[in-house]
Amino acid sequence: MEKKKIKVPHAFVILTFCIAVMSILTYVIPAGVYDMVPGAAGNTVVDPDSFHVVESTPVTFMQFLTAIPRGFVEAGWVVAMTIFVGCGFRVVEKIGVIPAGIEYLAKKYEKRGTAVIPLLMFIFALCDAFIGMPELCIVYVPIVLPLMMRLGFDSITACATVLCGSAAGFSAALTNPFTIVIGQNISGLPLYSGWQFRIVTFIVMWLIGVLFVLHYAKKIQKNPKRSETYEEDLPRRKKFIEEAMQYENGIHLNGRQKIAGIYSAVMLAVMLVGIVVLRWDMPEMCAIFLFIGVGAGLIAGMDLDSLCETLIAGGSDMMVGAMVVGVARGISVVMNDGQIVNTIVHGLASILTNVPTSLTVLAILLAITLMNFLIPSGSGKAVVLFPILAPLSDLVGITRQTAVVAYQFGDGFTNYFWPTSGFFMATLSLGGVAYQKWAKFYLPLLGIWIVASGVFLLIAQYIQLGPF
Repeated sequence: MEKKKIKVPHAFVILTFCIAVMSILTYVIPAGVYDMVPGAAGNTVVDPDSFHVVESTPVTFMQFLTAIPRGFVEAGWVVAMTIFVGCGFRVVEKIGVIPAGIEYLAKKYEKRGTAVIPLLMFIFALCDAFIGMPELCIVYVPIVLPLMMRLGFDSITACATVLCGSAAGFSAALTNPFTIVIGQNISGLPLYSGWQFRIVTFIVMWLIGVLFVLHYAKKIQKNPKRSETYEEDLPRRKKFIEEAMQYENGIHLNGRQKIAGIYSAVMLAVMLVGIVVLRWDMPEMCAIFLFIGVGAGLIAGMDLDSLCETLIAGGSDMMVGAMVVGVARGISVVMNDGQIVNTIVHGLASILTNVPTSLTVLAILLAITLMNFLIPSGSGKAVVLFPILAPLSDLVGITRQTAVVAYQFGDGFTNYFWPTSGFFMATLSLGGVAYQKWAKFYLPLLGIWIVASGVFLLIAQYIQLGPF
């Protein structure tokens, strides 16, 4: 008798259940707030000594029902970027630029397909180590997925190349403005100090991720049926191969198509420069992807009706991923309605003060890792937690620099595991990987990374990583 497999609920079911649980907890956990005061860097931060209980505001049934729509509003720019990425890339794909590029890379790495994985993971890791924009995973997947299919891998390998590369870079970042800059600013540390230690952590975390993904990729390349997504990948692999056949048969890009491809690459470069130099955010990124789609289509000679239809089709393809982002944000919506976020933060801080000094740094790592489920935003947590972590570090005898490193690790790796992380769930959706299948793949790597994080933090504590 065949053993019946346990069916894991759809991502929307999991997220809605989380919203319901958090709504119920607003009736159990007291409402509490911290006062906000001007920070040394001119920003507004939490006064760590100001926590006080306020009148409870438990989530009503109507607030529960509207949590998802309001989540869409609060996550509006991420939702918009997900859709505009689809619009832009569908046009570039339609005019043949992406299939031609994929076919070129597939032929180049045909005999050594695994060589492309460390290279791509390093690029993705380096980007997030400096600019801290994991939302760009939504951009990378539509390009990497067909390449991995052509090289004989599966959709999990494609998502892993993108997400694990990003995870290594974001979690062991060098200049991430959303974790390091905010954390060091609030803690009174010199900006980007401690970079020598972070370079070592970056290299080690990247190597761990690469070795793990390569081990899996080689297993799938040897026997594709061992993939958890084997059945789902069959029609997609067939589609990508059929699209590439025209290039194998000698059909090449014409002059206008090549110019459109160069234009798209230049616009992507402009976007990256804008993010780093001009501090561009989601609105500018959305505009660039729309500009890529419209510009590339017109350059390639598409008529206006076909261009509009292609843009709409691309946005439609991304709709599920965009919806996941909005639903996930509903969790933080009900927590804010019930005013329980600061109460949870205060409770964790109280626990940390009672942990033995030798284990405090590990307790901070664990606390932030758990907190990341409730507040996926790195900058949002930093503003709330660092006014508490900085004096707490002084009190228990660990350096503030070590606390920043602990925050990086705790905030980073689980962004690619907790279902409350909108960009991550959207990336999985675009890659066609069910959450439970990703969790089965990623959990062992997450465990390795957490252990490695603990080792690095103990070393930092031992050497009194500074300044102060």
